[in-house]
Amino acid sequence: MSADSPTVRPSDSVPLDQPLYGATMGQAISRFFRKYATFSGRASRSEFWWTYLAYILAGMAISGLLSVTGIAQVSLTDDGDVVYAPGYWIVWSIGLVVSLALTVPFLAICWRRLHDSDRPGPFFFFLFIPIAGPIILLVLLALPSRPSGARYDRPA
Repeated sequence: MSADSPTVRPSDSVPLDQPLYGATMGQAISRFFRKYATFSGRASRSEFWWTYLAYILAGMAISGLLSVTGIAQVSLTDDGDVVYAPGYWIVWSIGLVVSLALTVPFLAICWRRLHDSDRPGPFFFFLFIPIAGPIILLVLLALPSRPSGARYDRPA
């Protein structure tokens, strides 16, 4: 490859309506937000798991900030009630807004990941079965891609 030829990255050659197999974390997160509420189509395992890792890390960062602001700014009343300072509630509010903002796209990527393994998106609701449901969903999300999952792609 010569110095003046363009570099082609995998994300440049894969349309947004197709899964990007072997996605990097940056590509996966970019596609996560670009397909914010898209429930049709498919998402590769790498797209899903990189996004899930970023989701968990963001949650841990917000929890860490809550712990730091909660511990540093807590006081007790004479009745023994715990009172948090405004800093804690500001971080808590930011965490709530982030959680609410990411609920729909996270549901959408789960839905598309299930499609890629040739399962219908409503299988996501296995999550609400006590004890076994989250385990079942985790297994379904980890299953390999199947070519027959292309039936969930929206026709052009």
